[in-house]
Amino acid sequence: MSGGGLLVAGTTSDAGKSVVTAGICRWLVRQGVKVAPFKAQNMSLNSFVTREGAEIGRAQAMQAQACRVEPTALMNPVLLKPGGEQSSQVVLLGKPVGELSARGYHGGRQQQLLGTVLDCLAELRGTYDAVICEGAGSPAEINLRRTDIVNMGIARNARLPVLVVGDIDRGGVFASFFGTVALLSPEDQALVAGFLVNKFRGDVSLLEPGLDMLHGLTRRHTYGVLPFQHGLGIDEEDGLRVSLRGTVRESNTAPPVGEDVLRVAVCAIPLMSNFTDVDALAAEPGVVVRFVDRPEELADADLVVIPGTRGTVRALEWLRERGLARAIERRVAEQRPVLGICGGFQILGEHIEDEVESRRGHVEGLGVLPVRVRFAREKTLTRPEGEALGEHVAGYEIHHGVADVSGGEPFLDGCRVGQTWGTHWHGSLESDGFRRAFLREVAAAAGRRFVPAPDTSFAALREEQLDRLGDLIEQHADTDALWRLIESGAPQGLPFIPPGAPA
Repeated sequence: MSGGGLLVAGTTSDAGKSVVTAGICRWLVRQGVKVAPFKAQNMSLNSFVTREGAEIGRAQAMQAQACRVEPTALMNPVLLKPGGEQSSQVVLLGKPVGELSARGYHGGRQQQLLGTVLDCLAELRGTYDAVICEGAGSPAEINLRRTDIVNMGIARNARLPVLVVGDIDRGGVFASFFGTVALLSPEDQALVAGFLVNKFRGDVSLLEPGLDMLHGLTRRHTYGVLPFQHGLGIDEEDGLRVSLRGTVRESNTAPPVGEDVLRVAVCAIPLMSNFTDVDALAAEPGVVVRFVDRPEELADADLVVIPGTRGTVRALEWLRERGLARAIERRVAEQRPVLGICGGFQILGEHIEDEVESRRGHVEGLGVLPVRVRFAREKTLTRPEGEALGEHVAGYEIHHGVADVSGGEPFLDGCRVGQTWGTHWHGSLESDGFRRAFLREVAAAAGRRFVPAPDTSFAALREEQLDRLGDLIEQHADTDALWRLIESGAPQGLPFIPPGAPA
């Protein structure tokens, strides 16, 4: 017998589907339910490598952690990694299978994947008591409904009840709830059980008349009103949505242990991937992390990070066009700390041979590390462990570039020259002892009297965030009604709301 299930959809992108899904998962596992997350199709540059070497969306890895289970490719069978405005790399069951334009994908390829997606969901439902699925964008994207495999397409095929999340902080949530239902076909509407309000500020009693009217209009239940809480935007799907001007990753409010803070500037390069690498830095008391896109913003930084990217050559050109490349080269000459991760590591090298990603052939790098990079068609997907700065380090690798290191001091899989560091390893800064040792080196080179906190545990902070998400569901959602929905499906006899989907 298949386990229970639920699809968490949203009125818009960024309505809170990922964190609500994680919250429901954490609430369920605390009730003793064996639960797994699922997202049929994810578009994200923020990905993760499972233990079996499969690449999935990092949000699903975070949701698996909320479930206290190991993430697998079954939890995110289709991952789309944008390579520009017109095309994306298609990752199927954790392995890249090619590049497709949006027209090519939605024109037929997507529908071909429905069987694979449904098989993965069925396997999870046969293994777990419940599977909490996350939708993508809005289920009422009527231009894409014919080929949809992630919202109502999978809900209809798998007979999943649907909970629609709306971000009231944006405004217009009642119109969004009503309009979402009213633009669906009768068959789709029959699965939309109700709504969940996200990010509410203020007195809930002032909202209740609107919720009553919404029920009167749709005969659908509102399953909860979640209050706005800071610091819950963990492992977002899309680094492209990070606002460049004045962005600061939400960080620990504890005061610095030493006399100085440490300022970290992250270059917001195009197609930035796995920008969550710097979350572990932002979690340190006294470390201030910001994303920058102008050379003058590097002037007061104690550490500059060049993160990963799905377009190494394009990011390199962007750094040169904006004058950031020259600012980085000056920092290197002055022995001021620079860290390149994955694509950022490749940019710091001598040259790049790329017939795979950009197909630009030979491209000169910044030349500050003795590294030559050749792009291979086969993608490296591994979970390495090792030692650096006298500490154990674990990470994960996702890259086509193969680095030939010809000098410098060894640093993980890369190298270090003076105060310039490069590695392909994502997630290395989540290793607490290594992160503290690295920050001590940076502070000494920058002349800052910064001292890393001796007891910051990134894993414990992540667990605290996931528990806070579970608390939100437990304290502010109708959990009895939510469990009935997961166990028994959408209520029978839900009325049709005109006009319905266009012909």
